[in-house]
Amino acid sequence: MGFFVGRDVGTVDDRARATQQREPALVGPPEETILCCPVGDEPDLQPEISIVVPALNEQITIGEFVDWCKEGLRRVGVSGEVLIVDSSTDQTAVIALEHGARVLRTRKRGLGRAYIDAIPFIRGRFVIMGDCDLTYDFRELRPFVECLRAGFEFVMGSRFQGVIEPRAMPALHRYFGNPVTTLAFNLVHATKYSDIHCGMRGITLELLRRINLTSQGWEYASEMIAKAEALGAKSTNVPISFFKDREGRQSHVKRSGWLTPWRAGWRTLRIILTFRAERVLVPVAMISLVAGIALSALLGHGPVRIVPGMTWTLHALYFGVTLTICGVALLHFSILAAVINDRMNGVALRWVRRFPYTPSIALGFAAVVAGLAPAILLVVRYAAHGWYLTSQDVAISHLSTVGLGLIIVGVLHISFTLLLHSLLDRLYHL
Repeated sequence: MGFFVGRDVGTVDDRARATQQREPALVGPPEETILCCPVGDEPDLQPEISIVVPALNEQITIGEFVDWCKEGLRRVGVSGEVLIVDSSTDQTAVIALEHGARVLRTRKRGLGRAYIDAIPFIRGRFVIMGDCDLTYDFRELRPFVECLRAGFEFVMGSRFQGVIEPRAMPALHRYFGNPVTTLAFNLVHATKYSDIHCGMRGITLELLRRINLTSQGWEYASEMIAKAEALGAKSTNVPISFFKDREGRQSHVKRSGWLTPWRAGWRTLRIILTFRAERVLVPVAMISLVAGIALSALLGHGPVRIVPGMTWTLHALYFGVTLTICGVALLHFSILAAVINDRMNGVALRWVRRFPYTPSIALGFAAVVAGLAPAILLVVRYAAHGWYLTSQDVAISHLSTVGLGLIIVGVLHISFTLLLHSLLDRLYHL
């Protein structure tokens, strides 16, 4: 078998200058990124579809997988290529080349990293991703191709809307992990996905580049969806078939250990919250703020008898002031999170108009001054009575507690304004 190989190449010209190498270069862990192309590959080819799939020691399935891909492209009547991103120590790369795939040999650095490494080498306008273990049916590419041609930028496969073969998905994943994390994602991101962990998905190359993946491992799947939504990408779901592992093949979950799904789930939740933290923080902030202000206003002038035998005093006021401070802090953090995660500048511009620098700083200082007045009055009375507060000073104690809360809120608001405008200047050069 012959093939061509080029080292660290990313342009068409570089690929055209690839040099002939010996087959043993494909066996064992690669020391650098190497692109290997089957004999007859056209360096300047620009297919409509690129099937891009990572592989790690998949010599049992890789040959048939590449054949499935070619059959799928043939059924739809679309020009395409198969690019295997390989970090194997077995014959995976050799077999993939024999069946006509291009192979990008990279170091083993995680599933997400494999896709990041592949982006400079993708030649197709549309990209279809997945696994090469024959669990996804790459003979059925028509739904993805039709949606991408129709203008959708991101097409998610859904195993739950399609067919799941018996014993193809562990019960823990099927009935707990996947539904729970998918529900959490939809609630936080206001989406309607049915299977956020499905590895088979289609995406335009332009959107894939704009997403700018950073996740190195399995969490890339959630990051991709979150960023696609943040960029306003036109997306949809399509049903797919999901098969059980072939006889003799051990899944990567079993290879990695039983803790792997739990780690992946935790990382997924981190991605869900990181990219839309404001949708979680704002409701909590508003509940805390409203309850805190109400308690502070009720008890700001002294104890209040709620019902016979129940009087709310200074301790209840402490709770109200704490709720107010927490509410303000969470609201500030949610705004900053929205600005940091903004991909289209609309959110950032909206918040800078709502919090113009000078009025916002002035509001913070006004809160500090308003809070200092009762606090100073309390200290004066405290000193005047020989460093002792009498029963007549209960009302001023309540008022000064509200004042201390105002000081903290004012300092928080000043800090928030400074950070907001620093972020806007750094990110958007406003």
